[in-house]
Amino acid sequence: MRLILLKNTFLFLVLGLIGCMDQQAQNTYSDSVSDKGSKLYLGAERMNEYLPLLNGKKIGVVANQTTVLYRNNGSNIHLVDSLLSRGIQLQKVFAPEHGFRGEADAGELVKDGVDTQTGLPIVSLYGKNKKPSAEQLQGLDWVIFDIQDVGARFYTYISTLHYVMEACAEQGIAVMVLDRPNPNGHYVDGPVLEVANQSFVGMHPVPVVHGMTVGEYAQMINGQKWLKNEVQPELKVIQMQGYSKGMLYSLPIRPSPNLPNDQSINLYPSLCFFEGTPVSAGRGTETQFQVFGAPFLPEDRYSYGFTPVANTGAKYPKFKNEACSGIDLRDYPKLDQLNLKWLIQAYQDSPDKDKFFNNFFVKLAGTDQLQQQIKDGWSQEQIRESWQAGLSAYREMSSAYRLYPD
Repeated sequence: MRLILLKNTFLFLVLGLIGCMDQQAQNTYSDSVSDKGSKLYLGAERMNEYLPLLNGKKIGVVANQTTVLYRNNGSNIHLVDSLLSRGIQLQKVFAPEHGFRGEADAGELVKDGVDTQTGLPIVSLYGKNKKPSAEQLQGLDWVIFDIQDVGARFYTYISTLHYVMEACAEQGIAVMVLDRPNPNGHYVDGPVLEVANQSFVGMHPVPVVHGMTVGEYAQMINGQKWLKNEVQPELKVIQMQGYSKGMLYSLPIRPSPNLPNDQSINLYPSLCFFEGTPVSAGRGTETQFQVFGAPFLPEDRYSYGFTPVANTGAKYPKFKNEACSGIDLRDYPKLDQLNLKWLIQAYQDSPDKDKFFNNFFVKLAGTDQLQQQIKDGWSQEQIRESWQAGLSAYREMSSAYRLYPD
C-alpha cells in the first residue's frame, strides 16, 4: 500500500511540474506560420477557449499519438498529460484504429487496456466496438475528440467521430472537437459515396477528398443529421487560429503507421484505391503510399523494384518477401486532384483483369461506377467529368459548415 501511495505521489508531482511548464507555454506552442504570416494555433493549444468548460466536469478523450500540443522549444506534451496536470477530471481514453499509441496494423484488433503512464483505462473503438456503449460513457459530461485527420473519406478517424457523436447524443453527453489542419484541405475531388455502399471506410455522402477539417466535418455531420435517428449531440468546436485551407502544413507526427511523411499523405487518397486490387501500395516497405507495384507487372514499364517485409504497421503486407515491379513516386509533384492514371495503367497491364478488383474496391470508391468505368476503358478525364455534378452539389452543401478561409 505504501509503495502504491509513493508511486501515485510521484506521478502527481511529475504532472504538476508539467503543468507549471505547460501553463507558462500556453498559447505559445506552434512554430507553424500561415501563408499570411500569422501564427497557427491548433484547437488544443487554445486552452483559454475550452478549459473553463471542463473544470469540475468528468471527461473522456478520443485520442492517439497525434493528440499532442507542440512547444516552441521543440518538445511535445500529450493532451491527456496536459489536462491531468491542470486537475481536469479525466476518466478514460477512447482509442481509434491503430490504438492509443498508433502502432497497430490497419484493420488489426485493438484491445481495451490501461495506459501505463497515467493509469487511465483505455477503451478501444475499433473491431467489434466501434461505437462507445452507454456503460462506457456512463458518468461523463464531455467527450473530447482530438485526432489528426488527413482529409480522405476512407481514413477511418472520421468514422470514429461519427460513432462517438452518435453515442454521446443518445446519452446526453456533450462533444468537443479540438480542431487540427487538413493536410489535403487544398482540394475536393472524387466520386460522392452512394448510401448503398456505406461502410466504416465510408460513412457519409461526401467525395473521396472532402476538403474539411475535423471540426468542420463534425458540424456537417450534425447539421445534415447523418447520425442514427437524426440525433444531434451538443457540439463545441474549438477552432484553430491563423489557419487557411491553402496553407502548407507538415504533420510533425505520422498520423498512422503507414503514412510516414508529407508525400505519402498527399498521395494517399489516390494510391489507397490499390488496397482494393492485387497491387501493393508499399505497405511493408519504408516508402508506404509513395510506390506501387506487384510481381506480375512488366519490368519494362515498372522499373522500380521493392520487396515488402513485415514491419511496424504491416505484419502481413501484400506480397510479403516477394520482389515487386513498380513505380517510384517519392519525388512526384504535389497533387491538387486525384490521380487515376496509375490505377488505370495497372489495370490495363494486369494479366488477369477479371481478378483485378476485389469487393473492397467498391467500398473505397463509394460507388460501383468507378470500377465499371475503368473496365470499359474510360480515360481519367472522362471519369472526372462524371463526378462534377456530385462535387458541385457537395461544395454547395458543405459551404455552410466551413470555418476557415481559402
